[in-house]
Amino acid sequence: MDITKDIRPLTEFKRDTSRFISNLKETGRPTVLTINGIPELVVMDAKAWQEAQDQLDYAQTVAGIQKGLDQARNGQGEKASVFFNSLEDEKA
Repeated sequence: MDITKDIRPLTEFKRDTSRFISNLKETGRPTVLTINGIPELVVMDAKAWQEAQDQLDYAQTVAGIQKGLDQARNGQGEKASVFFNSLEDEKA
């Protein structure tokens, strides 16, 4: 995000929506919209939003794997056989 270019008043967005949409698609950068000078909304191209969500999902997955590995190194958790046996017991 370029703070000098990517923060705009909502009224400007409403006046020239087509230019904003073109810019969002061209740059892939989100724009912060302000109301009375206060940041209130963020708008972005759907493709850029999906890419951001994919990166977030990936980061959360890596963090979850890291947490599990750390727990295993610290002796936390239980053996897989015990866990799967408990699932079988719940079915019965």
